[in-house]
Amino acid sequence: MSIIFECKDLTKKYGAFTAVENLNLSIERGKIIGLLGPNGSGKTTLIKMSNGLLTPTKGEILIDGKKVGAETKSIVSYLPERTYLNDWMKVKEMVGFFDDFYAQCAYKMFERLNININDKLKTMSKGTKEKVQLILVMSRKAQLYFLDEPIGGVDPAARDYILNTIITNYNPEASVIISTHLISDVEQILDEVVMIKNGHLVMHKTVDEIREEEGKSVDELFREVFKC
Repeated sequence: MSIIFECKDLTKKYGAFTAVENLNLSIERGKIIGLLGPNGSGKTTLIKMSNGLLTPTKGEILIDGKKVGAETKSIVSYLPERTYLNDWMKVKEMVGFFDDFYAQCAYKMFERLNININDKLKTMSKGTKEKVQLILVMSRKAQLYFLDEPIGGVDPAARDYILNTIITNYNPEASVIISTHLISDVEQILDEVVMIKNGHLVMHKTVDEIREEEGKSVDELFREVFKC
């Protein structure tokens, strides 16, 4: 299986503070990866560098063998931690922004979650806005998806549907990197886990390896590794 995402000696400093340090990581195609770590571990910094929103201090990121830039933007779909959508727009107008879009797929998901495509974003609850944004991101024809806390503000009843949406609506040759604190909710869909702490790679294993070698669930191991 070919590599879709690679970090080589990746470092990001903010003055005297180092957010990510000498990170080396390779992700294969066709995987759903849990990017796990406590607050301040460097997860969002890594995701922002991967999307060209931050520049590494040292090292590099390669996506499909290419350095982060105009070429990689066309094959990456990114769900940020905070909404970036314009409040005054209707849902159906947002769909029109994307040219590399499975519009029918998006409309089906909106219907399933009882989201009216004629509604403006400003009339929606925080949870509904997050659902809209996730549907837009997962309906793009991408090779790599970055989801930063995709179910953080969504009610538990919608989480299973949204997680199912993630695994059934992305290209099986693509990879999905999910940063989340709700590990027990997402564990069922993960193939691999990447744990980082203070900007360093702590672990990169398959979920099966964790269960066989550690005799624990991913959630249990996370609590053990990062206990206060």
